[in-house]
Amino acid sequence: MAEDRYIIHGGIRLEGQVAVSGGKNAAVAIIPAALLGSSASVIENLPDIEDVHVLVEMLRYLGAKVEFDGSVMRIDPTTVDKYNPPAYLAQRMRASYYLAPVLLGIFMRAEVPMPGGCNIGTRQIDQTVKGMSTLGAQVDTLGGVINVKSDKLIGSEVYLDCPSVGATINTVLTAVSAVGTTTIYNAAKEPHVVDLANFLNSMGARVMGAGTSIIRVRGGRPLRGSNYTIIPDQIETGTLMIAAAATGGDVIITGAIPTHMEALSAKLLEMGVYIREEDDLIHVRSNGRLRGISLKTQGYPGFPTDLQQPMTALLSICSGSSLVTENIFNSRFKYVAELERMGARIRVIENTAIIEGVDHLVGTSICATDLRAGAAMIVAGLIGEGTTEITNIGHIERGYERIDKKLRSLGAMIERVTK
Repeated sequence: MAEDRYIIHGGIRLEGQVAVSGGKNAAVAIIPAALLGSSASVIENLPDIEDVHVLVEMLRYLGAKVEFDGSVMRIDPTTVDKYNPPAYLAQRMRASYYLAPVLLGIFMRAEVPMPGGCNIGTRQIDQTVKGMSTLGAQVDTLGGVINVKSDKLIGSEVYLDCPSVGATINTVLTAVSAVGTTTIYNAAKEPHVVDLANFLNSMGARVMGAGTSIIRVRGGRPLRGSNYTIIPDQIETGTLMIAAAATGGDVIITGAIPTHMEALSAKLLEMGVYIREEDDLIHVRSNGRLRGISLKTQGYPGFPTDLQQPMTALLSICSGSSLVTENIFNSRFKYVAELERMGARIRVIENTAIIEGVDHLVGTSICATDLRAGAAMIVAGLIGEGTTEITNIGHIERGYERIDKKLRSLGAMIERVTK
């Protein structure tokens, strides 16, 4: 059976300028939220990626009228007449469960299959259940389906056990349909949480404190449709920064938000990378071999878990030893075996990877085990000697818009083939 894959001829320095696409993590929350409007919404700067296309299919299945040209989407929710998206679509992405609180707000019930997507560890569905239940919903997850219903949603105080992005987003999406005020404590602070709040506010909601650990939502619908432009993709920006550093490159990344990248920029500077920031661009330049470092993934504004994997690929060729501790997901080092096939020296002990830098990696056939692991495979292929073949690239294309084309524009020898 034919399969799409990337072929990379490594060892080429990336040079030039490249633009960042719209934010995947913002898009997959904002698109479902548009169903809460009483009229159509137009969302701009969307990434043309698989996760967005799956959401288009889901919304149409539910009865919405959706037009999407690869960047701009118009969503008319007034014809939505179903509250149960199908499993075959929900299982293709992690963010499908954002539909549960939205459909609950519309129909006072929802049946949404448990999220699919990448297998990178335990999903914080328990905190989502806690948030929705506290606001008056009855929730069960029997049979792999989130069944939720309510006679009336009432604002309350929600204390999250950890600053889970998914639970924060789902609680906010529930709270905008509740009567009264909801206060969410220990909320996630990620940029896409803020972007969702800004979108909801543009629809007439009242969400305050997004970007801090306490979010307050004054509920009450109906909300109106809105025209909104989503933020650039923080993780694509970081992946391109890492790729530039890894190849000894000289790259200007445009359309970015430098303040979103401070945790990564600080680590790259520590390693010896030159970084210049100006308005919406980030200039990354690397000369010579970089130094190993230690890092720990944390919620924003700490080092993002979604950049841990490509960063580990870079650290595999840095001088000395590096330590990478994964504090967010409990199965996010599965990809290490693929790097080892290329000559990386990495030992994983519980949630920490101990990396002994090597002089070079050697191209071979490797597999993208999940979305961000796929980004790590691309970074490894760019720096590996010889030819690297990456299979299972469907994972990568769930979250990166034409990453092969963008890298080719910087001089990389990467092609997408069907074999």
